[in-house]
Amino acid sequence: MADEVYMDIPAVQKMAQTFGNFAEILQGVSKALEAAITVLRLSAFVGLVGGFAVERYLSQVKPRVDNMAKKMNELKGDITGAINNYQTGDESGSRRFR
Repeated sequence: MADEVYMDIPAVQKMAQTFGNFAEILQGVSKALEAAITVLRLSAFVGLVGGFAVERYLSQVKPRVDNMAKKMNELKGDITGAINNYQTGDESGSRRFR
């Protein structure tokens, strides 16, 4: 097995950027969900029972969207760190790719 490690840095940077874009999109979805939840809480938009049911559903979805956005940002940071370690020749970073 080869001991040499190779990384296509532009491709990996593009991957990190894509995860960052996903995080931004999910943060926008989260804000839209928050606005919808607020509207449903403050009005009888669908009727008392229907509005409450939709609000409860959205209240369960929003934390999952927030968590996914956090994970996307974490992946972006991990990939960016791996690129930095690879470029600087850090041995501990190169072990991640074996």
